[in-house]
Amino acid sequence: MKTDKRIVIIGAGLSGLTLAYTLKKKGINATILEAADRPGGRIHTQIGVAGTPLELGATWFSDQHPQMIALLQELHLQKFPQFSEGISLFLTKSFEPPQQFFIPAGEAPSYRITGGTEQLIKTLQTQIPADRLLLNTKVTAIKERPENLLIITENGNEFEADIVISCMPPKTAVSLIEFSPALPEDVRSILHRVQTWMAGAIKFVLEFESPFWRKKGFSGMLFSHTGIISEMYDHTNATENRFGFTGFLNGATAVYSQEERKVYVIKQLQDLLGEDVLRMTAYYDKVWVDEDLLYSNSPDFRPHQYNGHPVLHEAYLNNRFYFCGTETAALHPGYMEGAVLSAITVAEKLNMQ
Repeated sequence: MKTDKRIVIIGAGLSGLTLAYTLKKKGINATILEAADRPGGRIHTQIGVAGTPLELGATWFSDQHPQMIALLQELHLQKFPQFSEGISLFLTKSFEPPQQFFIPAGEAPSYRITGGTEQLIKTLQTQIPADRLLLNTKVTAIKERPENLLIITENGNEFEADIVISCMPPKTAVSLIEFSPALPEDVRSILHRVQTWMAGAIKFVLEFESPFWRKKGFSGMLFSHTGIISEMYDHTNATENRFGFTGFLNGATAVYSQEERKVYVIKQLQDLLGEDVLRMTAYYDKVWVDEDLLYSNSPDFRPHQYNGHPVLHEAYLNNRFYFCGTETAALHPGYMEGAVLSAITVAEKLNMQ
């Protein structure tokens, strides 16, 4: 690919930043347009009152995710295994005591990034010229012209590009961006039905000054068919001097206020783990619904529905427009591995032009 081509990436999540970084290594400076006021997309690390990195978005990966691990190594970022030692709890009914089970240390653990998942976003961002990442820049239209593509943003700015790559969730892109000419009807039909990872999920975190559950022999792992918490994990940091929990809440509680969800979380954990729960130093949660993934939370979708579909691998608008992102990946869609793999795949396609 000619290094003088003007390339615009829509979305500064993991796939968008990885794509820009991969192109930069080839001597190509792409411009990234991000609608939000921060990069990272569905990676969102909240720093607690005591300084604990608490994940409200993407958290885990494993040895089955080689592209993710290779990227971390290349960027000199460290990983550490998810803690799971001790007694774990399983609540099946509200009127029965929790079942206890023990999971031995696995040979194939899940990993987290030292310092928080956001370290990956921050490090990628340092590899990209600062003036090439434009925040608060929401794309509303893409128009094909004889010589290039014209990108129009909500604030009225226009950008010309030889190549445009959307790293937004496909359903969000086709819902929010007006394409001229329109994408083929059969393609749009598929795009509207691509399941978006995290859409409809509610992630919560709690911070503590001490890992009281470990001292009592508990792993911090909880699975529940009752109560507000559906699953939870120990969220102690890599150096084991900052402590907490992270997990998912029942999606139906999105209608509650954050303060109401907090009350129910504390009550459920207090019943299970005792009064030490009341000594938390911070509580946060994030509802991944329309304000973050517009038009994307459709509860009737199957997990990974149409992820990696062939239409997501085609070029459009006279071979100038591509889709990228974790939902487009042929392998591991919906995971951070899928986001990284999709970026590498699109960069290779562009390199062949």
